[in-house]
Amino acid sequence: MADKSYDITIIGGGIIGLATAYYLDLEGHDVSIIDKGKLDSGTSHINSGYLTPSHIVPMASPGAISKGIRWMFNSSSPFYIKPRFDLDLISWGLKFIKSCTPEHVKKSLKPILDANLLSKKLYLEMQESKVFDFDLESKGLLMAYKTSYAEKEEAKVAFMAKDLGVKVNQLTQEEILKIQPNAPMEVEGGFMYESDAHCTPELFMNNLKKYLIAQGVNFILNTKVSSFKRNGKKIQALHTDKGILKGDEYVLASGAWSELILKKLGIRLSVQAGKGYSLNINHITGVSIPTILSEAKVAVTPMKGFTRFGGTMELSGINKQINFKRVESIVKSAIDYYPGIVIPQTSVDDVKSGLRPLSPDGLPFIGRHSSFENLVLATGHSMMGWSLGPATGKLVTELISGYSPTIDLNPYSPERL
Repeated sequence: MADKSYDITIIGGGIIGLATAYYLDLEGHDVSIIDKGKLDSGTSHINSGYLTPSHIVPMASPGAISKGIRWMFNSSSPFYIKPRFDLDLISWGLKFIKSCTPEHVKKSLKPILDANLLSKKLYLEMQESKVFDFDLESKGLLMAYKTSYAEKEEAKVAFMAKDLGVKVNQLTQEEILKIQPNAPMEVEGGFMYESDAHCTPELFMNNLKKYLIAQGVNFILNTKVSSFKRNGKKIQALHTDKGILKGDEYVLASGAWSELILKKLGIRLSVQAGKGYSLNINHITGVSIPTILSEAKVAVTPMKGFTRFGGTMELSGINKQINFKRVESIVKSAIDYYPGIVIPQTSVDDVKSGLRPLSPDGLPFIGRHSSFENLVLATGHSMMGWSLGPATGKLVTELISGYSPTIDLNPYSPERL
């Protein structure tokens, strides 16, 4: 690759990077996307596809510590930390613990909801514009529970959501069966969030990429960033294993790899890789309502042509290794909640993993960093990356274009921790 120059270079081609390119292109910017892969795998392709105004409570909350301690060394639990000495992990963990307070939850509720509502609005606008084809259904999200303890925990969240204007209904097992008769659930009940929606991630990503290529957005794939050329508080160029990329503005949307890349600029941003797994069932399951199995922390999504089961949170560093104990726990939970469902071995053998970029306080990092005048960060979305993709892209575009942001960016400041 000969030396090239673009107005704006986006590092990372996941949902955040592509959504940012989409809105920058609408504003007439000359955009390039650089990624170390081929944009055919990873979290943006294998996630549960949820648009979640319901998910108003950040991952860093008081209950997370007690649950985490119970689960963290059990390799088949919903949350697992692989024992290892890692200073970055220790630093992240200390910040996470510090954030697990009622005060943090209270001040995070509205910013999280605002960003999710904005993103859902933008997804719907994309669908209505028909500039590219993708599958989006507004069927809500069911938080299904088996035990009275889980019911009480979910009720607390439902109460906070209702207080912010989110529509939530509590359903009995019989009522759940009425709305989903072809996949009976072994549950006590659930909370139905009417605000939520879902789509098929692979379809969205592939078609958005094709659209952006047709628009003239340049994709530089299978290319790694090795270093940066700097002049004072300005980044002048990216050095890659295939050449040099110059630009006026740079957007870091590199997900779980963000901390490693930013170290090359002397910036310390605490982001840990949270591995999740998903498997697809290609035969008819009868599942028609997107559902989270509360006790198991497993997400179930009816997608275009298949049903996806996904879950677990594993902090084991940046790697693609599959821990089949954790996959087995997803399968066991699926059968436990849906007694009539059969999961073939081929689905288990074809399980995929992806890395979520976890910030210590559960909120994303969106905004400029004071170290450099022409660097915008868009990372650390934890488990809300898919839901917040378009909102992040819109907000980054507003920053670069000099517009007032649609929502207040202070809660997402890259330098807040």
